[in-house]
Amino acid sequence: MRQTWLKKRSLIPLFLLLLSSLSLTACSTGPTATQEPAVATSLVTDTIGRQVAVPDEINSIGTLFAVAGHITTMLGEGEKITAISNGLRRDKLLLEICPSIGESVIPKVSGSINVEEVLNADPDLIFIDNEIATFEKETSKFDKLHIPYFVVDFNTIDEQLYLVQQMGIALHQEEEAQGYIDFYKDCIERVETVVATIPMDQRVRIYHSVNEATRTDAPGTLPADWLKLVGAINVSLEDPLEFTDNKYFASLEQIMMWNPDVILVNEEGVDDYIRTKDQWQTLDAVINDRVYRMPLGISRWGHPTSIETPLAILWTAKTLYPDYFADIDLKVETRYFYKEFFEYDISEEFLDLILASKNSRYEK
Repeated sequence: MRQTWLKKRSLIPLFLLLLSSLSLTACSTGPTATQEPAVATSLVTDTIGRQVAVPDEINSIGTLFAVAGHITTMLGEGEKITAISNGLRRDKLLLEICPSIGESVIPKVSGSINVEEVLNADPDLIFIDNEIATFEKETSKFDKLHIPYFVVDFNTIDEQLYLVQQMGIALHQEEEAQGYIDFYKDCIERVETVVATIPMDQRVRIYHSVNEATRTDAPGTLPADWLKLVGAINVSLEDPLEFTDNKYFASLEQIMMWNPDVILVNEEGVDDYIRTKDQWQTLDAVINDRVYRMPLGISRWGHPTSIETPLAILWTAKTLYPDYFADIDLKVETRYFYKEFFEYDISEEFLDLILASKNSRYEK
């Protein structure tokens, strides 16, 4: 009998060990059952060469650089935008095309990024400009939240086309991106073919004003690129410029010395300023009434970050050389662009405002 009891007693530790093991297993299975499954991602290269693990399923997008919001909308993903830069709320045409963008949070107006606003937007992917990307203090906020960020940076036509291609891959809209790229290249080819027939002594000397009267283009910038291919002689590329706050400025003395045939401006009011201020009155462009304001649609056409650069190419070619480009109908081209790439049927009234560069942005 004692022997039987001893056998039973020897089984007690084994039973307790088994019970403990089962208890630990039960405890460990609780949290595992509630953990979210790993998100499937694909690697996409951004414009500064970083490999970004982009979710295969994207439901919420942050566009903290205006042009990224324009491209995202063009690629058919505008309704997924939940966080924006302040400038997007001023784009009348963009908000007409995709009203929900106006309801998005603005995590950064100036200065640092507001983490709480980012959390409110809950983006699966964020597009930022290179200026933000250079500050580890800012990018570390995305890293801590485990939000992948794609850096948007470009200065030339080729770089702009690469950006659209890579954003198309990131947003799983490669076909839409390629359609825009093909149109862009077609506009270039159409214009370059004709420009090749224009004698050099007939080429027009232009000064391009960017937002401010004396802010202009430098070599290696997007406007320098597209103005060259339309056959313009860009006078601001001839001399060193002042570089301040990531912008290039000419002095009034330089502009007087260049004495351009034509002045192109992209900001409402700047054309009137140049036409009426005494110090500008000796310029041939002012004397001959050849100061032109460029169209303003989703962006300022031809601006260093403009998505409408192909239209700027067509408009400038026709403006500078109307006899050579008589076949270009800007209303037809513009209407096609917004219909094809934004699925938007633009009204005749809005079209006239765009081409006249009037009333296309909300006040700050």
